[in-house]
Amino acid sequence: MENTRGYRYRWLGLIFVSLSVLIISMDNTILNAALPSIARQLGATTNDLQWVVDSYVLVFAALLLTAGAIGDRYGRKRVLQIGLIWFAIDSLLSANAASTGMLIASRALLGIGGALILPATLSTISATFPLTERPQAIAIWAAIFGLGVGLGPLIGGFLLDHFAWNSVFLINIPVVLIALLGGTWLLNDTKDDQPPALDWPGVALSIAGLFVLVYGIIQAGVRGWTDGLVLAALLAGIALLAVFAWWEARTPNAMLPMRFFRNPSFSVASLILSLVLFCQFGVFFFMSPYLQTVQGYSTSAAGIRLLPLAAIMTTMATLSPRLTRRFGIKRMVATGTGIAALGLLFMALFFRSGTDYSVVALGELILGFGIGSTFSPATNSIMGAVPLNKLGVGSAMNDTTRQVGGALGVAVLGTVLNLGYAAGINTLHTAPQLAALTPDALAKVIGNAQAGVQAAHIMAATLPAAVGTAVITAANDAFMTGTSHAMVVGTLILGVAMLLAIFVLPAQPRRHEIVEINPEPIREAQPLGVLSGD
Repeated sequence: MENTRGYRYRWLGLIFVSLSVLIISMDNTILNAALPSIARQLGATTNDLQWVVDSYVLVFAALLLTAGAIGDRYGRKRVLQIGLIWFAIDSLLSANAASTGMLIASRALLGIGGALILPATLSTISATFPLTERPQAIAIWAAIFGLGVGLGPLIGGFLLDHFAWNSVFLINIPVVLIALLGGTWLLNDTKDDQPPALDWPGVALSIAGLFVLVYGIIQAGVRGWTDGLVLAALLAGIALLAVFAWWEARTPNAMLPMRFFRNPSFSVASLILSLVLFCQFGVFFFMSPYLQTVQGYSTSAAGIRLLPLAAIMTTMATLSPRLTRRFGIKRMVATGTGIAALGLLFMALFFRSGTDYSVVALGELILGFGIGSTFSPATNSIMGAVPLNKLGVGSAMNDTTRQVGGALGVAVLGTVLNLGYAAGINTLHTAPQLAALTPDALAKVIGNAQAGVQAAHIMAATLPAAVGTAVITAANDAFMTGTSHAMVVGTLILGVAMLLAIFVLPAQPRRHEIVEINPEPIREAQPLGVLSGD
């Protein structure tokens, strides 16, 4: 096996796997920069724009577990390449959408490609690299994932400054072609040598449960957590996933064997990753309007000012294997989540509407240092606890926790932000600059400002100078109050993650606790998974 091309050139092959990761991690953050242009060009409403983003997230999250199982069964390289081709075709469809309906539909189809790609990248890495090299390879995977999230706003801002909105989709095509060609030559195809019969009930239950749960979480950020539709979706999603867990615990052909969760290296690390992504996605949700609307930077300038966060996350994710070898997974994850919590607390205390960028950059560096130190060891804990013939499912579980945690973070922390913002906007009732307005005019101004800080700024430009200035000041202060409250909540969440790492997470992955039913014997020293071709 060591003589195969994929093994000999595994570090070169990792470049092309990393390109596949990059386009997935950039997808939503690069799209966010284009939303105002899409609204103008296609006449999209706020609700339309929400579905342009969420249609992808829903399909992507719902299919991850199934896509991972398909990769284990039919070949991870094969599934990765099919996903890349699919992603390129649907990126072209999205770029040529003539209406918001077409764009929403093409984005949903794009989610299928994303779900095929992401689990296959991590499982291919885990199956290709021997145990001594695997932590560093996974660290590079985690670093590229974090880098893509940070580069999205910067690249999106540059493209929108020079090209039309559809350039954020067209940029995917050359990257996909390079990843596809390089991967065809340099990657081995690995899979489960004796795959069980396909678990069709598990497939159906996992897709339905994840789709409905993520839909409920997304809608909670829009409608509120007490809305009837939201409650029904959340309860239905939890019920479906409970039935999925019940079925997987009893079927001999389980897609996701429930005994995996008895291993804290798998279950606790997955939960910690969910909590970290909960906070990371929430922060990116806040930072874009903070830099662009409150502080007044252009789209590209705001993207540049997010680079410290992306750069330090990437650097620490790359360096973390060396530190993990010295201190162990438990200490690294506990330290990383603790530093990230301090970063969020720093932001809550010192970020204001007029805060100097040097303070903003310091907050980004502290937060990014902690998150970047956590990603790689937590991911390595998950993948190290999974047998080689189930790497696709292990990778998919890692990716699913990221997506669900991120969606939940935007919804929950967004709700906290909105509550604080609404309370702050209500102070306009007593603002002396608005005292001359009629009750109807005052109610209209406050009602429009309640729609969000960006809406308040747009409306303020149409008002008399003194009134407009008062509205902008109140909206900025209200936004920062809500953001501060949300970041305090995020600090507490990361504190919980730190305690889990200290008291429950093993210092190193516990591989011996997971035993497969009737697998071919797989030795720890074996560098590759089961190969099907060169």
